[in-house]
Amino acid sequence: MSIHNSRTPHNLLTTEEFAAALSLSPKTVRQWVWMRRVSFIRVGRAIRFRPETVNEIIDRGTIPALEPRQ
Repeated sequence: MSIHNSRTPHNLLTTEEFAAALSLSPKTVRQWVWMRRVSFIRVGRAIRFRPETVNEIIDRGTIPALEPRQ
């Protein structure tokens, strides 16, 4: 899935696009914004997200596999 959209400047993501990229509901993303759990950009009253923030969230939440026991 491509998260780049030519409709928004600098390929910034809307709340709905950001939520879809993470398989979350837009309501969850709005709660994260309110709690400041995710970085965002305010453009007037609109909230936008950098595409690389999606990867940062995935990297933060990634738990490495355990080494096999021998």
